[in-house]
Order: sequence, then C-alpha cells, then structure tokens
Amino acid sequence: MYHAVGDRPADGVYGLSVSPASFRTQMEILARRGFTPLTTAALGESWRTGRPLPPRPVLITFDDGYEGVHRHALPVLAEYGFAATVFVTTGWLRGAHDEGGALDTMLDWSQVRELAATGVEIGGHSHTHPQLDQLDAAAMRAETVRCREIVTAELDTPPVSFAYPYGYSTRRVRQSVRAAGFAQSLAVGNALARRRQGPYALERVTVRRGTGAAEFARLADGRAVARTFAVDRALTKGFAVVRGARRARRRLGRPGPAGAPD
Repeated sequence: MYHAVGDRPADGVYGLSVSPASFRTQMEILARRGFTPLTTAALGESWRTGRPLPPRPVLITFDDGYEGVHRHALPVLAEYGFAATVFVTTGWLRGAHDEGGALDTMLDWSQVRELAATGVEIGGHSHTHPQLDQLDAAAMRAETVRCREIVTAELDTPPVSFAYPYGYSTRRVRQSVRAAGFAQSLAVGNALARRRQGPYALERVTVRRGTGAAEFARLADGRAVARTFAVDRALTKGFAVVRGARRARRRLGRPGPAGAPD
C-alpha cells in the first residue's frame, strides 16, 4: 500500500510517502524476486472463478490519488510492465468534482485517464475521505455511490474495487461498499491478503518513507510482517474500540467524557 510518491511531499503525507528513487528500488526488488503484479480486480476475479494466479502474485496499490503516482510511479511501472491499482478520492482530485481538503497535489482527470489507458486499474476510495465507520447510512451511501458514479462518468467504466479511507471498516461499512456495486475492497491490517479474509476485508502491508530496501524485501517475501507491524496492529485494535464507542454515543445522543476527542 503506497500513498504519495515524491521528493518533497507535503508534511501531511510525508511519513506515508516514498521517494521516486526508493520506489524504483522496490520495483527492482519485486522484478528480481520473480513477483507478478496484478490488479485488485484480477485478484478478485481469480478467487471468484478459480482461475489460477500467476507466479508470486502481488498487488501494488496507491491510495488517495496523488499526482506523483502519474509523474514518478507510472514510468517505472511501465518500464517493468507491472500492473497496479490506484484508489482515487474523487472529491480531492483536481477538476470538476474537487471539493478541497486534499493534503498534497492530486491527480487531475486527464492523468487518471492516462493511467487507466496504460492498464492501471482505477478503484474508488470514497468521495471526501471520511472515516466511513463514523457516518450514518445515508452519508456512507453518498460517499461510496457518488465516488463510483464519478469514476464511471469520467472513465466510461465502472470501478469494481474499493479501498477504505484510513483502512477503517465494519460489517456495516462493508455492506455499504458492496451495495454501491464494488466487487472487492481492501483494508490495511498490515498483513498479507488471504482468500479466507473475504473479498471485502483483504489486508495490505504499508510502505512508508522509512521502509528500506532490506525491509521491503522481507515484507514482499512475507517474512517478519507481524513483528514489523506489531505496534501498528495493536493501535489499530485500540482505535477500533474508540471509534465504536464514539459511534454508539452519537447514535444515542450522549456526549463523551470531558476532554474526549471527537
């Protein structure tokens, strides 16, 4: 799971960004180790139909839709012939649907169309990047359905894959994403994707600014993933409890404890 690719990304995305040089090194590692990148749609279709996966399958995914994906990542992906999936936040992209709030320079729709023309899968990532599990049913539906409708209108092809903003999902969120028409969806989890997770809870491994070549190679091979992300996974479980309690308070109309974040 990537986000921004650039030499000097904005502070808000710096930790979750990678430099162009690091991205090239990481793709070289995948090529040398015989990995076969495929799109999220191709993985979902393979698991639904029983079609065999290629040798050493791997998903290369980008969340949000930062401009550096087109500027820096696309040439490297094309050089290696690698498939990838970009999950776009439609209300952040530059152009007719831009509602502001983006953390850095985003793709515009001509760049998104160019990515799609090269074979990069364009998936949905909501419209304004909220924590979906904190929304009521109507707002959640608006976020997922509007995202899918905009991508469909801009590309003449409906997106079939989705990634949860912040990686947050619950049964209610997953049902909403499915009802919006998406066939599979990715969380974070910082674990390897397994078929038993189900098509709407597939996990990914985060690549960060500080992910070195040796660590990336270990993660790609599936080694030491649990140990590397032990703290992240513990925090994720804690955040899930907090968000669930917050959602329950809102539903019941009760204020949280004094000083509690909202």
